[in-house]
Amino acid sequence: MSTTTRPAGTGTTGARLRIRAALAVAAVTGLGATALTALPAAAAGEAVTVQYRQSATGSDQVEPWFKVVNTGSSSVPLSQVKVRYYFKADAGASYSYACSWAVKGCANLTGTFGTLAHPTATADRYLEVGFTAGAGSLAPGADTGDMQLRFHRSNWQPLNQNDDYSFGPAQTAYANWSKVTATVGGVQVWGTAPAGNEPTPTPTPTDPTTPPPSGAALFDDFDYTGHTDPATAAHGWSVRSNSGGPGVPGATWAPENVTFAKEGTNSIMNLRTSTAGTAESTRQTEVLTRATKFKNGTYAARVRFSDAPLSGPDGDRLVQTFFTINDLKAPMADDYAEYDFEYLPNGGWGEPANILYTTSWETYRPDPWEAVNQHSEVRASYAGWHDLVLTIDDSTIVYYVDGQEFGRHDARYLPERPMSINFNQWLIDLAGQSSTTARAYDQKVDYVLHVKDQVLTPAQVAAKVASYRTAGTAFEDSVPAVP
Repeated sequence: MSTTTRPAGTGTTGARLRIRAALAVAAVTGLGATALTALPAAAAGEAVTVQYRQSATGSDQVEPWFKVVNTGSSSVPLSQVKVRYYFKADAGASYSYACSWAVKGCANLTGTFGTLAHPTATADRYLEVGFTAGAGSLAPGADTGDMQLRFHRSNWQPLNQNDDYSFGPAQTAYANWSKVTATVGGVQVWGTAPAGNEPTPTPTPTDPTTPPPSGAALFDDFDYTGHTDPATAAHGWSVRSNSGGPGVPGATWAPENVTFAKEGTNSIMNLRTSTAGTAESTRQTEVLTRATKFKNGTYAARVRFSDAPLSGPDGDRLVQTFFTINDLKAPMADDYAEYDFEYLPNGGWGEPANILYTTSWETYRPDPWEAVNQHSEVRASYAGWHDLVLTIDDSTIVYYVDGQEFGRHDARYLPERPMSINFNQWLIDLAGQSSTTARAYDQKVDYVLHVKDQVLTPAQVAAKVASYRTAGTAFEDSVPAVP
């Protein structure tokens, strides 16, 4: 995540700091939000069935094995498919997910745990299984092959499967199983959820390329002359210069490394982070809104990630980000909120190579480290320009990359208080590349958009940005201040 640590459960746990949350964000009171529009339904012809078998009925771990079958008339990108297995958590228990073997490759499967909005006698949690882009697509009639999954209590204490909604002790061979659910593009297409947790009907969407009705919004095309341009402060931006985390202890946050230039007809903000292998030579960059007034609605930015430095040796454990955040008032405070896009071009936090995370935070404790979050990830290169969209309504958090859903997170992680909007680029440590040869990395930003209390599709985001540019509007901020 963008303050200093990776999402919980993505590798070995080490000591981590969360200093920037307190340094970079002002504390404000909460802001209410109105009901939001629904997301569009899955495309016609997209339908899947889930087959299940249990591999073990013991008390040390749950072993649900799945196959996803495309029973529709069109190809289904597996990155759009989510499968949920529902269970009753043991008192006070936390859980760990693992993949033993999968035809599609365990590296192309994700497993996250969520909490049901309406618990029942047989279900208050679920394991949600997803797929990365590397899993490919399912042609009509095709299936994923075996997905041999398991999960257990984090402390390996005994567990009870017999009161779990999705558990089928007699299901020793693959067959259709309606006690697990599947969604395609966020729309449930298979199975029956525990009572009271059924999906709400999705209304017929309007033309997705039509800009939504006008309303409170922040839009910035980043048409500035430099970090000292009076308009940057007048438009509500702070270019960071104060010390502290995240990143390399003793590093400098360098406002002069934030520059602006034209690329074609668009103005671009560039964040440059540089190092020569020492804390003293390390210069990181961050730009954030001074106001903490953004909550439900749509957040979007077009961001260019980079895999390699402009010159010099590669390999630094870099984090390139677009995120929203408020301050942690106390360890494990339940009104904390943070929503991250984080790209690690050279790995880090236990990851050996490039990976893109999206993470939704409920809260955390810095020492000893404890995190409550939900994340999605794809292990692939994301070098180049990407359209990043985050939507938050009264029930769901959804992340999109280049128009495709990347992650969908639960109501448990919804914000209670408003947040700031931030971009930063920083180094986790200096262990990835020990050379003392100077090198610098660029992260570029084309625009940022927030539309208050409206859920926009990625196509609607593109249409709204185009309408600003057609009108010659480089900046607007009509989002009301928090009293």
